[in-house]
Amino acid sequence: MEDKVTPLPQRMAPSAAEADAPPGVPFDQTEQFQSMLSAAHEYLLNHIEDERVDIDAWAPSTIARFVQAQTAAFVKEWKIPVNAQEMETVAIALQKELIGFGPLDDLLHDPEIEDILINGYKDVHVSSGGVLQRAPQRFSDDRHLLRILRRIIAPLGRRLDDSNPMVDARLPNGGRLNAIISPLAVDGPMVSIRKFRKDPFTPDELLGRGAFDKPIYALLNAMVRGRCNILISGGTSSGKTSLLNALATFIPHNERVITIEDTAELSLNHPHVVRLESRLGGFDGSGAVNIRDLVRNSLRMRPDRIVVGEVRGAEVLEMLQAMNTGHDGSMATIHANSPRDCLYRLEMLAGFAGFQGSEESLRRQIASAIDFIVQISRLGSGRRVIMSVTEITGVSDNIISSQELFKHESWIDNDSRERDRWLGLGFHPHCHKLEPFRMELRQASLGELP
Repeated sequence: MEDKVTPLPQRMAPSAAEADAPPGVPFDQTEQFQSMLSAAHEYLLNHIEDERVDIDAWAPSTIARFVQAQTAAFVKEWKIPVNAQEMETVAIALQKELIGFGPLDDLLHDPEIEDILINGYKDVHVSSGGVLQRAPQRFSDDRHLLRILRRIIAPLGRRLDDSNPMVDARLPNGGRLNAIISPLAVDGPMVSIRKFRKDPFTPDELLGRGAFDKPIYALLNAMVRGRCNILISGGTSSGKTSLLNALATFIPHNERVITIEDTAELSLNHPHVVRLESRLGGFDGSGAVNIRDLVRNSLRMRPDRIVVGEVRGAEVLEMLQAMNTGHDGSMATIHANSPRDCLYRLEMLAGFAGFQGSEESLRRQIASAIDFIVQISRLGSGRRVIMSVTEITGVSDNIISSQELFKHESWIDNDSRERDRWLGLGFHPHCHKLEPFRMELRQASLGELP
């Protein structure tokens, strides 16, 4: 609840334009509802302050009854022409304003919603199943939106104001919030909230959703159990984190896994996980701990495997060094549009990090460290699928050589429905780490595994 309550605005009946909402539009999507909710919220806060009510000490059921009673008193005092159902709608919204997150409350608690994108107080979009669509929820104005944002980030020790117009924070439920406000955002506050499943996808679930087929399932299983070093490459919201979570299921339970991230998003289904998260510095930059520092420190923590949530900076050098010095089985994600782009990006990041050796030595170090690149993408339908599995085989003529083991292809069946298939391109990985699994991989390629 806010520290300061603004005075109750001048009493005003809904305008004719507000009262004559377009037919078929739900009450909670009309301007009348927004005006009434804003005034009722001020009325409620003033009453709480005048009576010195300790809302925080009340049970949710007590708060609900209190809000309903105050809503009825507000409607009676203001003589607002609403029916019982509309008054109940306002009371429910007020309760979310008081102890929840206002218009975002339902969206944050909906398990099917993956992303919430706010482009100003009137424009809210959500992503579900990889498909983006507009949501009916909205805010009364920018002040309303900012009030809810500050309520979300206040327990996290973050600020959002003129001196700090950008914020990136991890939510208590594991999600991630990014917000940017005026003067940097021209058209009002811009907010992106990425939600994560409480129970991450398992490999079997991804297989059932058509993210890959059984031969690729068997290969991914062998790659992880064989302690291959894996990079998961893809674009924004392509499913990199979900796939990385799923692959961790294959890690033997007697191994110690250390995860390193800017904002903790991974939720590995493994009994021995040490989670590390970078830290921003103070106003003068002091106290900052970046990913590179954490990767360097993790080498002293007796890791069996190191998992980097996303490689995007100087930490690439420490990661390559770790993969080349006995920490096999490490994994990471990276933003890239193809396996070849992924290799170019590794070279670029290493150069930015101050790599002192020659171009040839850098490429040999990359080829020695990385065993496989798994490329994942989001299709136009919203589904996430593995586009290719590529093995890094060495350096030839000063170029990192690779071979594509599987390639995704879409096709149209007799019923005009889009189907997926993965073409095996000479299923013979050279990696010696897969020797114990040759028979399993051969059986999977013949369709003998369940």
